[in-house]
Amino acid sequence: MAIRLFIDGAAGTTGLEIRERLQGRNEFELLVLDDAQRKDEAARRDALRAADIAILCLPDEAAKEAVKLAEGSGTRVIDASSAHRVAEGWTYGFPELIGHEAIANAQLVSNPGCYPTGFLALVGGLTRDGIIPRDYPYSVNAVSGYSGGGNALIDRFRAEPDLAFRAYGLGMGHKHLAEMQAYAGLERPPVFSPSVIPAFRGMVVDVPLDLVRLGLDDRPIDLAVWLENWFERSPLINVNWPVQTPSELLIRQDAASWDGMELYCCIDETGTQARLIAVLDNLGKGASGAAIQNLNIMCGLPETTGLRL
Repeated sequence: MAIRLFIDGAAGTTGLEIRERLQGRNEFELLVLDDAQRKDEAARRDALRAADIAILCLPDEAAKEAVKLAEGSGTRVIDASSAHRVAEGWTYGFPELIGHEAIANAQLVSNPGCYPTGFLALVGGLTRDGIIPRDYPYSVNAVSGYSGGGNALIDRFRAEPDLAFRAYGLGMGHKHLAEMQAYAGLERPPVFSPSVIPAFRGMVVDVPLDLVRLGLDDRPIDLAVWLENWFERSPLINVNWPVQTPSELLIRQDAASWDGMELYCCIDETGTQARLIAVLDNLGKGASGAAIQNLNIMCGLPETTGLRL
């Protein structure tokens, strides 16, 4: 029997890309509401409660409402919003960090944010295993394609063709900080500098490290070796080591959708500084691809089924 699946918010960017990845997959019976029903509470409640699994592609408050509508039904939930990422009772949907078994057995799974996906891939395990400390003053420099801002930002970039760069989060209160701190186990949140460029998709997350201050200047290679060992069995995350440090990393305006992630450990010649860098698609491993990966794991299917790798 097919698994009944409902995508609440299927008309948004993340929802549309999830549906694209589900095309041709007969493991699922997709429950679909027409345009007149999509915002009708009773119709949504019925679909949420009829589904075996619901994927929420909604703003935070609407996601919280959807969870309440599904309460008591037994429906398992994957929430792509930021509403439940550090909420009690929810499993954080980053299998490479949290563990596949935890997600496979979870009732409620919260998809990671796109920026935290890169940051936590680089730092989360290193802090857990004591390779780098939890009290270090971490900073994160990151750039994303404009699709990460939803329809409003997509419309803005398309309406303002001269818009070349957008720095934001200048008040230092970005909503991703809580999950960055929580799942890296940091004593305080990192200094986060996000920005957006005129490309639809793509993301680079860069974490600079002072290896002298970390006490790693005599063994900087430990960072790269640890990352390589941690992700050696991952079919989605590739650690580019040992390789020569790339001369540049690019985001292309016509990039195809992609559900993997590339990690780089760039160390200077003196071994005193490093930059840990993640390259991913903010709509892939940073959103829709991650939702499909979690869906596969929850359903006991190969985790890469339907992904674009």
